[in-house]
Amino acid sequence: MSSKARRTSVLVGLVALIGVALVAGFVLTLTSGADPGDPDGFYERHWVLLFGANLAVLVLLTATIMVAAVRLALRVRRGKFGSKLLLKLAGIFALVGLLPGALVYTVSYQFVTRSIEIWFDARVENALNAGLALGRLTLDAQQADLAAKTQFAAEHLADTPGVPMALSLERAREQLAAQTVALVSPSGQVLLSVGGEAHNAIVPARPSATLLRQARGARVASQIEGLDDEGVAGAPPALVRALALVPRTDITLAGEDRLLLAVRPLPPNLTAQALAVQAAYREYQQRALAREGLRRMYIGTLTLTLILAVFGAVLLAAALGQQLARPLLLLAEGVRQVAAGDLTAKPVFASRDELGGLTRSFADMTQQLAEARAQAHASVTQLQRARSHLQTILDNMTAGVIVFDEQRRIDTVNPGATRILKAPLEACRGLRLEDVPGLQEFGQALWQRFELLAESPEAGERGQWQDAFERRDPAAADRPEQPDVQTLLVRGATLPQEARLVVFDDISEVVSAQRSAAWAEVARRLAHEIKNPLTPIQLSAERLQHRLESKLEGNDQSLLVRAVATIVTQVQAMKQLVNEFRDYARLPSARLAPLDLNALVAEVLGLYGHAVEQGRLVVQCAPGLPWIQGDATQLRQVVHNLLQNALDAVAERAEGKVQIVTDVQLGEQGEPRGVRLRILDNGPGFADKVLKRAFEPYVTTKTKGTGLGLAVVKKIADEHGARVRIANRAGGDAPGAAAGGAQVTLSFSNLAAASAALAAAASAPLPPAT
Repeated sequence: MSSKARRTSVLVGLVALIGVALVAGFVLTLTSGADPGDPDGFYERHWVLLFGANLAVLVLLTATIMVAAVRLALRVRRGKFGSKLLLKLAGIFALVGLLPGALVYTVSYQFVTRSIEIWFDARVENALNAGLALGRLTLDAQQADLAAKTQFAAEHLADTPGVPMALSLERAREQLAAQTVALVSPSGQVLLSVGGEAHNAIVPARPSATLLRQARGARVASQIEGLDDEGVAGAPPALVRALALVPRTDITLAGEDRLLLAVRPLPPNLTAQALAVQAAYREYQQRALAREGLRRMYIGTLTLTLILAVFGAVLLAAALGQQLARPLLLLAEGVRQVAAGDLTAKPVFASRDELGGLTRSFADMTQQLAEARAQAHASVTQLQRARSHLQTILDNMTAGVIVFDEQRRIDTVNPGATRILKAPLEACRGLRLEDVPGLQEFGQALWQRFELLAESPEAGERGQWQDAFERRDPAAADRPEQPDVQTLLVRGATLPQEARLVVFDDISEVVSAQRSAAWAEVARRLAHEIKNPLTPIQLSAERLQHRLESKLEGNDQSLLVRAVATIVTQVQAMKQLVNEFRDYARLPSARLAPLDLNALVAEVLGLYGHAVEQGRLVVQCAPGLPWIQGDATQLRQVVHNLLQNALDAVAERAEGKVQIVTDVQLGEQGEPRGVRLRILDNGPGFADKVLKRAFEPYVTTKTKGTGLGLAVVKKIADEHGARVRIANRAGGDAPGAAAGGAQVTLSFSNLAAASAALAAAASAPLPPAT
């Protein structure tokens, strides 16, 4: 049990003990020696306090039970495990305590009520009421008799005007058998009195204002005095006082009324009997009041006892229910923690019964689950690490990799596939390759090859195949400088669960390099086979002209000269072609050295002085250009070829112009990271078919060209680690506008160190142009 629950139980126990103590004190006051009828008794003095204390205990116990009931109801409403069991146990124990308690309470209630009613007989109460009424009637008769006689004496006193007043009063006193007779004024002042009252008073006491007012109004009034004080030590005896208005015999207005006062003592035996009856009646009434109080207090005691019994039963039910439900609550809390993923060690209920064994089994099971989860977590971590490693490898592979699921949808793709196929494959996961724009034909070809592998595999194919595909790039129409046909080397394999793996690479450049190598070999063989007979042919033709020209005349001589000239011209053309073949096939390796590109350009421009003077060739060289690592002879040939091609392109245009521009490329921090050479013209530009295969041998649109110029430029640029790009200049902003010229760009990133550049500048000048 937790400390909070322990404190709550102790507090409730103390409250119950206090309630029992108060109820016991309440009962002791009822059964103590104090007389309930005694006004000075202990119980009567502290009855309100005791009743309030017991009522407070009742309210406190009721509030405690209500709080416990509300808490239990909230637990049941929240669905907390064990709440229904606690509710059932509390209800059973409360019912066990309530039913017998209710039976005892009913019987005790009837017994107390009937016993108290028997203590007080109704006939005694009726006799006391009759005696009290008789005493009152006797006293009223005494009072009425004195009042009537006093009125009669007052009237008789008014009829004897010549008799002295004192003698008349004395006669009246004797007739009335009164103790004192006096004549008083309307204000109550005694004018004349005869006789005397108790305690030897000379002058009788003045009548009260009430008695005076009643006498003036009714002409006679009377009252009994001293009856309530009878029996008190030193108190005067009870007496009857009567006051009557004396009629007036004169008719003057100045006279005032007079009243006759008669005082007669009551008989002592009558007074004693009346007081005895009144005291007995008062005592009976007090006992009657005590009877109702006793009944209420006995019933209250029984009620408190019943509530304490029920409360104790509920408290016992809660304690026993908690003890019984504790192992189940431990199991419930453990299940909740396991459901939340907490597999730490669980507490065990220390008992040898089945519930304790159940908690121990659950703790062992949780421990096994924790070990299994740790192993699974380690396996998942290892798998994630391996997958991350594999993903890193895939992300850094130049080849493209695509994995398809059993429904031929894209499951995994690496950046290489996106780069090679030029399609957003990462965003197309979950789609078929045929549904990706631009890849319909490629996707169909892949699945046809997989079907062919499944139906009729070739020799050596064991669940995988390799083939080459040529794919037309739809985006090449927007980028004419890129080839429109892409050659892919594709390998396919079948994975478990009907998955498919495709690995491919773009071998377009390899194919182009193989084609260039093949053309180089062809050029070498042609140069070797053709060059040898060209010189004998030329010499033979010239010898024939030398021998026969003098022997022929007229048309024959002219025909011979033209024929020999044609043979010599074509032989020279064949020699130039052979030399170009030889240069392309046997291009030597570049000898890199620090080189000033601006100086090299200036040297080559010396061969085009006429074009510079005419303004057809414009030079824009950036000052302070960093030196590069280059071969002066090969780069001179590159600049010469590019300038010659540009001038040939604008030869037929009156406003044709060629620009040669050098500048430096800067990095993010402003440091030089490359040197760029650009040659621009405003000619017709490159044809689309030339842009797509411009650097392959024998691709040209010139009637006299061999198509080896740009191929040689590309080969020299590769030797220097430079990048060469060709493009058409925009001829206008309108879509589909004609090209406004051509542009060839050479970007050199291999810069020479500053010290090496200074040393090269101080050394020998550049070799002369050939």
